[in-house]
Amino acid sequence: MTDTPDLMPIGRFSSLSRISVRMLRHYDTHGVLVPAAVDATTGYRSYDGGQLADAAAIRRLRDVGFGVSAIGALLAVRGTPAYDEALRAQRLELAAAAERAAARLTLIDTLLQEPTMTEIVSETTLPAQTLVFLRGTVPDYAGEGLLWQRFLPALQQQGIAAGEIGGCIEHDDEFRESEVDESVFVEVPDGTVAAAPLGILVTGPRRAVAATVDGPYPVAIGRAHELIGAYVAEHGLVLSRTPGDPATHHFNVYLNDPSTVPEAELRTQVVVPVR
Repeated sequence: MTDTPDLMPIGRFSSLSRISVRMLRHYDTHGVLVPAAVDATTGYRSYDGGQLADAAAIRRLRDVGFGVSAIGALLAVRGTPAYDEALRAQRLELAAAAERAAARLTLIDTLLQEPTMTEIVSETTLPAQTLVFLRGTVPDYAGEGLLWQRFLPALQQQGIAAGEIGGCIEHDDEFRESEVDESVFVEVPDGTVAAAPLGILVTGPRRAVAATVDGPYPVAIGRAHELIGAYVAEHGLVLSRTPGDPATHHFNVYLNDPSTVPEAELRTQVVVPVR
């Protein structure tokens, strides 16, 4: 077959398009990039030079993670808002995947590290406290910040001065993949009054096991629960939890400010009431 500027064999087209011959045949089979001509006797495929633009578009869509069927659908709507919307959705998915991969890398680094003396787990007696809180449902545990974005302005609007202790109560009786029920809170002086959407929680003294750990919240909190579980088993303690009573639910206390401290230096205390 003669190689001309307008019609070229599959090998030449492969070289210019940067798509392998195998994939060109695959795209042909699925109707994504059909050759300009196919020899009736030999079955050899040949392509028009103008198809290089289509090949480039296909290669870009492939390189950002779209499969063959999605590529075909996207080519059909190229130049429309639907095409742009699909790219935005793919970007969000890739960003989420990158965050999940980063979290896994952090966990691997943590597993490779030797245990440090900064991890502390012990039994304690919690003092009586008055807390002001905001309760809500967030998409997942990482979405806790959405509550803080509402909580802090509400405190300011009501003129409530927060104490040094702040954290989050997890209300669900199980670990949830989505729709997490949480309250963010700060300690306040006795007698503090709050109006909706804020609430007041007054707790009495109670026994608990507390673990203090360093690092990014998802990894650190998981590690803290591991330490607490081992401590409770070793000392024959019983977890104390009454459904509907947030004073008996486990909670996290944030010991430094995530807006000013690197992730690796974040310090978190997880507290689980026991009896």
